[in-house]
Amino acid sequence: MVSVFSHVRAVHNWVRQTNWLWQTNWLWQTNWFPWAIAIVVPICRLKGGDRQGEAMHEQNRQLLLHAEALRIRMRTSWIVYLANVWSCRFSSIALSIAFALLLTGCQPSQLRTQAAQSSQLILSTVTDPNTFNFANKNTFPSIFLFTYDCLTQENGVTGAIEPALAESWQISDDQKRIVFKLRAGLKWSDGVPLTADDVVFTYRDVIANPEVPTDAKEGIQIGVNKAYPNVRKLDDLRVEFLLPEPFAPLLNATAGLDGIVILPKHALAETLKTKGSDGNLKFLSTWGTDTDPTKVVVNGPYLMERYIPGQRLIFRRNPYYWRKDAQGRQLPYIDRIIWQVVESLDTQLLRFRSGDMDVLGDVRPLRAEYVPLLKREEKRGGFTIRDGGPWSGTLYLTFNLNTAKDKNGKPLVDPIKSGWFNTLAFRQAVAYGINRQRINNNLFRGLGVIQNSPISVQSPFFLKDGLKVYDYDPEKARALLKQAGFKYNAQGQLLDAENHRVQFSLITNANNPVRVAIGAQVQQDLGKIGIRVNYTPINFNVLIDKVNTTRDWDAHMIGFTGGIEPHAAANLWVSSGASHGFNLKQQPGQPPLQGWAPKEWETTIDRLFIEGARELDETKRKAIYGDFQRIVQEQLPVIHLVNDRALMAVRDRVEGLQYTGLPSWGLWNIQELRIRKDEG
Repeated sequence: MVSVFSHVRAVHNWVRQTNWLWQTNWLWQTNWFPWAIAIVVPICRLKGGDRQGEAMHEQNRQLLLHAEALRIRMRTSWIVYLANVWSCRFSSIALSIAFALLLTGCQPSQLRTQAAQSSQLILSTVTDPNTFNFANKNTFPSIFLFTYDCLTQENGVTGAIEPALAESWQISDDQKRIVFKLRAGLKWSDGVPLTADDVVFTYRDVIANPEVPTDAKEGIQIGVNKAYPNVRKLDDLRVEFLLPEPFAPLLNATAGLDGIVILPKHALAETLKTKGSDGNLKFLSTWGTDTDPTKVVVNGPYLMERYIPGQRLIFRRNPYYWRKDAQGRQLPYIDRIIWQVVESLDTQLLRFRSGDMDVLGDVRPLRAEYVPLLKREEKRGGFTIRDGGPWSGTLYLTFNLNTAKDKNGKPLVDPIKSGWFNTLAFRQAVAYGINRQRINNNLFRGLGVIQNSPISVQSPFFLKDGLKVYDYDPEKARALLKQAGFKYNAQGQLLDAENHRVQFSLITNANNPVRVAIGAQVQQDLGKIGIRVNYTPINFNVLIDKVNTTRDWDAHMIGFTGGIEPHAAANLWVSSGASHGFNLKQQPGQPPLQGWAPKEWETTIDRLFIEGARELDETKRKAIYGDFQRIVQEQLPVIHLVNDRALMAVRDRVEGLQYTGLPSWGLWNIQELRIRKDEG
């Protein structure tokens, strides 16, 4: 209980500093101030908190937030609470003052707020967004799930490509000309018409711009020359894409949730014409997370209303959104979304169980260990656990294979370690040394799927048989290491041929407890074959910066979204890709690298991706991507681990869900969701 009291002491100090009832210091001395707050907060939470109150004064909100932490802990400490109630002679006075303090944020007039009168959905994310600019997006989830649409959309149940901003498209017989027709009357969130000019601007001026680094580039680069489609306006509603050769993944590249969103020319065009003091286009620093979110122009179901870093991002209904239901009612149905930043998944669980969140597991499936507990509480808690089958995302461990040097001639990776990492037998030994079945049993409760392919299990291109697999075999791992010139000392520690102790650093994102636990088991497993792993979970955005910018890492463990179309992961697998982290070349706007080069097997994968995109016959495409999967499993640029089962807990009052393990986001049809009126 010490940490609880420390929280409330901080609240009380704040009260004194703001001259709010400073005379109440005796409450702390009687230990009754914290317990009084704990009683009042449940009442205020129902009338205020996230469901009532962005209108509440910020100071009052901070008090409630601290008290809410106490309230959650009090649920497991009620007996202690009762003992203090019995022993305190000033209970009634303390409660009265606490009520007076907290109800300043729960005035009757404040009950008649937008949240009380309209529908609202409360979600969570483990980290703050790192950009409001789509071109800079390199993490999932992101604000673009809520705020932007693409020309087309992938159906999260069937995988079919369906109309979105484009109501139709025509493809020529030679498959080299596609004309998209936009819907009439489209508008941006500021009321400006959305036209073919915006589509041309997005594809030609942003995505195809060599000075704009974006993950979306590889998705529409065509052929050996990596040409982009020639995109031109035919009229305000029609846009023509001319291709140098047939390109099977084009429609998928234009499709949400993971495709290229359409950006507003009228808001961003000028930023592509000037450069900042760093020599980069001003566009790249436009719409960072320090931007007033109300100034960001969007075309999706929601626009941003308010962002409080480290706490929440609030979205409200876009009044100009184009979609309507069968009865002609404008979508989305839900008026407001609160996206809470809650780094700990355990804390997310507490908030969901206490009724403070509507969904748990929409971004990444539920932790398996939560399922038995939540299953017992479904009826009482008014929620249901949805099972979408295997999840399409993947989880892998990878080594830094980059042999380049920075602009000063310093190797990106310690040459000694680089020699190990670039030895195939070493990577294979590590794969054999990881007990993935134990990971599945212990951390996924047997619900996970051991992954042996870079392609999602839902994809028709997934190769079920014929792939090299690395089932747990520590003896084989040791034998491979010895054959590669490594040796063991008397203590069983692995040494290389020059007697260097074999050790490396492993990082992953600290806000994912399952991933943190997997890393700990990897550390333990590899210790059994003599390899020392210096394991450090870190902040997710710091992890991304290390991988994509500084390249200061030995090994990392991370997830990647999946789906039907293999080419959608071109940014990961093509050697020029912005997410090709295991051997990342210089990206636009980054300092030069010396001596970067792809491996031979990387160039083979490049060729296969070109051939797979060019081929229109699905049987032949399957053969091509089968070769790709075999190369990945043989060369092991990444070591696939265990995938989640798609499980998501949702309040019963949330209706309209179409949940499967295929889409990267469980709420892929967010615009169609409703809050049942009798509880909304």
